[in-house]
Amino acid sequence: MDLAPVPAPAPSSASGAEPAPDVLAGYRAPNGRVLDKVIHHLDDHCAAFIRLSPFATLATASADGWPEVSPRGGDPGFVRVLDGNHLAMPDRLGNNRIDSLRNLSGNPRAALMFFVPGIDETLRVYGTTTLAPADALGVDLTEFGKQPLSVLVLEVERAYFQCSKAVMRSGLWDPERRVERSVFPPFSQVLRDHCRDDTIPDEATLRAGLALEL
Repeated sequence: MDLAPVPAPAPSSASGAEPAPDVLAGYRAPNGRVLDKVIHHLDDHCAAFIRLSPFATLATASADGWPEVSPRGGDPGFVRVLDGNHLAMPDRLGNNRIDSLRNLSGNPRAALMFFVPGIDETLRVYGTTTLAPADALGVDLTEFGKQPLSVLVLEVERAYFQCSKAVMRSGLWDPERRVERSVFPPFSQVLRDHCRDDTIPDEATLRAGLALEL
């Protein structure tokens, strides 16, 4: 069964008018393979890709349609393939905003996009979620010596591989296009400015604290 898209919130008067209909008319129709590649379970290719992936994005939307996207990471295979129709994503200590989990409590639909360093294609998986205690699945999800705080179980409704164009354009895995960290202010400085808080510690101290919470 295809997952119906979550309706986007209607634009407010402050956000301007909707795009003219002829903007969308300028796109050519997708070819048959683009549509045919969508499957409704996790096959061997999907499972193998997820086991290689150390990074994914989790997309959710609130009950009234406002979107949220969250980065998730761990050792390769940190998201577990339970069977051909279910994934388990451990939720580990973060900033405790839990925006994604709050969204899912009112709108359980979610989408995951998996990345594998060195592979230009990505994998998109859509489905409906339930939130479970860390020990509910009988699966050892220990990582960095710690159990997760909870586990997000996704029942797969759609899955397909995204072509490599975006990653090819970005040169995401190209060492020659890697940005030197010094070209952007340290995160500690960004926090001081955004929080208007001069008591935020220096970068080394901040990162050392983050490392303790992995």
